[in-house]
This record gives sequence, structure tokens and C-alpha cells, in this order.
Amino acid sequence: MDIKAIKTEEYYNQALKRLEEIFHAEIDTREGDEAEVLSILIEKYEDEHYPIGWPDPIEAIKFRMEQMGMKQKDLAEVLGFTSRVSEILNRKRKLTLNMIRKLSDKLHIPTEVLVQEY
Repeated sequence: MDIKAIKTEEYYNQALKRLEEIFHAEIDTREGDEAEVLSILIEKYEDEHYPIGWPDPIEAIKFRMEQMGMKQKDLAEVLGFTSRVSEILNRKRKLTLNMIRKLSDKLHIPTEVLVQEY
């Protein structure tokens, strides 16, 4: 395949098809190098044309709690009272800057996610 910048949907689809054909190519071979370059070009095109936004802050908190096996009482140790945690998770109380910092540190959620409007 003649590799060039992906600027059209047609060429994007051709690149995907070619990458599928050579996906399991050996590293440091001609096809392996082609697969690596194609994957970079495809990723760039997808980032520009199919961006994925940040998740909702509250949903991100709930997801991380589930991943970490945390309950509301565990989060209360970070944020204060259990009632406060319940209000936050039910969207009745907004996150403060101090809460955002603590949640980011404890749950490893980027602050960019937590500061969004919800």
C-alpha cells in the first residue's frame, strides 16, 4: 500500500482494511513497519474525526468506585459525611475544588474530568 496522510474517509477505510491484513506481521519487517505507520495515521485521523469526550464526572466517580470495590462509606472517608457522598452521587451537591483534589488523588481520576459541568 502506498502510505500517505489519511485525509478522506475512503482512504481511512482502505488503511483500516490494509492494517487488518497485516496486523499480525512480525516486528522489524517491511509489513510490521507498515502496520506501525498505518496504526499511527489511523489513530490521528480518528482523533480528529471521531473524538471521544470526557466522561461525566459523577459517572466517572461511580465507575472508579466500582472498579476499586468501594462503597459510599469508603468514599465518606475521603469527602466527609456519608450524607454528603450521597448528595454528590445523586447530583444534589456540586463538587468543591477541595473535593475534586481529594477524589483525583484517591480515585486517580484526572481533574479535567472532575471539573466539568454536570
